[in-house]
Amino acid sequence: MSAVMMTRKVRKWEKLPGKNTFCCDGRVMMARQKGVFYLTLFLIVGTCSLFFAFECPYLAIHLSPAIPVFAILLFFFVMAMLLRTSFSDPGVLPRALPEEATFIEMEIEATNGNVPAGQRPPPRIRNVQINGQIVKLKYCYTCKIFRPPRASHCSICDNCVDRFDHHCPWVGNCVGKRNYRYFYLFTLSLSLLTIYIFTFNIVHVVMRSVNSGFMKTLQDTPGT
Repeated sequence: MSAVMMTRKVRKWEKLPGKNTFCCDGRVMMARQKGVFYLTLFLIVGTCSLFFAFECPYLAIHLSPAIPVFAILLFFFVMAMLLRTSFSDPGVLPRALPEEATFIEMEIEATNGNVPAGQRPPPRIRNVQINGQIVKLKYCYTCKIFRPPRASHCSICDNCVDRFDHHCPWVGNCVGKRNYRYFYLFTLSLSLLTIYIFTFNIVHVVMRSVNSGFMKTLQDTPGT
C-alpha cells in the first residue's frame, strides 16, 4: 500500500491552535479547565437524586404522581441544555492562514506608514460599512484577523468567538453565537427546577409535620 493512501487526512479541529479539548471525532468541544463543570454535574445530579429518593415517593402517594414525573422531565431537559451548551462550538472564528496574516500585516503597515522608534503604533482598526453605517473592526494580534462586531478574544480558550458573551466555568465553555440559546434555556430551566424542588421540599415537610411534628419530620427525612 502506498504512503499516499496510508496518510490520514487531518481534520480542521485537529489543527485548531486554541486551548480547547475535543473528543468524539471533534463533535464535542470544551475548554481545558473542566473542574467546575464536573462540580456543576455533581450538584445537579446529587440534588435531584436526593429529591427523587426521599421526597418523590411520599409526594406521589399522598399528593399526586405527576410531581415526580414533571421533575424527571425537567431534570432531563436541564441536563440536555447543559451538555448542549458545554459540548457545542460557541462560534470560534478561524484564524488567518500564514500567507493571509502576512498580507494583512503588509496592508496595515502600508496604511499606518513607518512608526518612529519609541513611539506607540496607532490602533489597528478597519472601517467597514454595514447597512449604511460605518463600523470599526478591531484587529486581534493572536488570531491575525479583524474581528466582526461583538466578537471578542477569550483569554481562557485562546480563540476569537463570534458574539462573545462570556466564558462560563460552570458549563466549561464560552458562551457565544452558536450556543447562547442553549445557555439561556439551561439557566432558565435550572432556575425553574431549583424552585420546583425547594417548593415541594417545603410541602413534604409541612405534610409530614401535621402528623408527626416538625423536628420528627426533619429526623426522618435525610434528604430535606
